[in-house]
Amino acid sequence: MTRYLCLYKSATPEGIPPTADEQERMGALIGEMVQAGVLLSAEGCLPTRLGFRVRQDNGKVTVTDGPFTETKEVVGGIAIIQVPSKDEAIRWTKKFLSVAGDGESEVRQLYEQPAS
Repeated sequence: MTRYLCLYKSATPEGIPPTADEQERMGALIGEMVQAGVLLSAEGCLPTRLGFRVRQDNGKVTVTDGPFTETKEVVGGIAIIQVPSKDEAIRWTKKFLSVAGDGESEVRQLYEQPAS
């Protein structure tokens, strides 16, 4: 089994809460993913105005408070899934997007420590 980090970037402006119907549909999908044993964690992110970025450049650290202007790059939520293949990760991600709506999910395989 392989773990993947799924980063969801919504096409809608951040800070718009989901409707009751959207919450219900997402809850049903999350339940299905838990039942299937593929969902390890899922969280939504609050608006960037409540966040900050920490950057290090040549040893100098800067902290920048939100909001951030590049909203197309704003992560609206994350999930960690564990599936047997990339094809399965794609299948679940497509299913997620069919519920979440327009936007994109960047899916990254997580590093696994080799068994000793």
